[in-house]
Amino acid sequence: MNDGNRVSDPRAFVTGLGRGAAGALLFGVPMLMTMELWELGFYIERYRLLILLTANIPLLVSLADRVGFERTGTLAEACRDATIAYALGIVMSTAILVLFGDIKPGMPISEIVGKVAIQAVPASIGALLGRSQLGESNDDQDEHKDGNRDEEAVTDHLSTRYIQELFLMGVGALFLNLNVAPTEEIILISFKMTPWHALATILVSIAIMHAFVYAVAFQGSHEVPEGTPWWHAFFRFTLPGYIVAMAISLYVLWTFGRLDDVGPTQVLMSAIVLSFPGAIGAAAARLIL
Repeated sequence: MNDGNRVSDPRAFVTGLGRGAAGALLFGVPMLMTMELWELGFYIERYRLLILLTANIPLLVSLADRVGFERTGTLAEACRDATIAYALGIVMSTAILVLFGDIKPGMPISEIVGKVAIQAVPASIGALLGRSQLGESNDDQDEHKDGNRDEEAVTDHLSTRYIQELFLMGVGALFLNLNVAPTEEIILISFKMTPWHALATILVSIAIMHAFVYAVAFQGSHEVPEGTPWWHAFFRFTLPGYIVAMAISLYVLWTFGRLDDVGPTQVLMSAIVLSFPGAIGAAAARLIL
């Protein structure tokens, strides 16, 4: 396969598969060892599960275009990497659930499919992240990334469009939310919180998001160009990013049935609680992807 003057190395692709499998395992273990997820695979309403699985496909394609098993140049290549990531997520999830004895002979097919399907979503995202976080960059990739950093230093995200930034924040929020939303602790915390706790949680979540990306100098953090007003990055990225995290939190809570027969106030409280890890995930995504 040609990509300009670059010829794809089959060995590099196989190595990418290994990293993808490792990523699926590394990022998927928290959910694979969570009892609430095992139970959800049994009783979650199938139309909600179908929506989640369907939404995961364009998410993986878009993510693969940025951090696939190889640098993708076409939509077909991104779709190929997304398909492979989904397959790795399914295989690794099935293997671990069998290993833990959560999938056994004689178990109804619908229950097996439900358990594997719901676990495969974060595992497939992890499979793509494995290439990005576990792989060593080759010279071409290093030059590509360094070039991006130089361009971003000259202009505000010249190589990454605004919508892509919001998308990455959404991926980060979704990934962390999937890990904690099924647990009873989210509902328990939301019941224990007062309105003042909720307001403080919102402010702290937003402050952490902004500090992660702009203030504490993590690797990959963004610098505000000299002369730019302090509020520019806050209102352009941090605040919209928190709104994205909040929307993702509401969707995940709905998917897992956490909003059924719940009053508006409790819905808001639950979303605020879940948006705390969601905001951290959104900020982290901007740093590592």
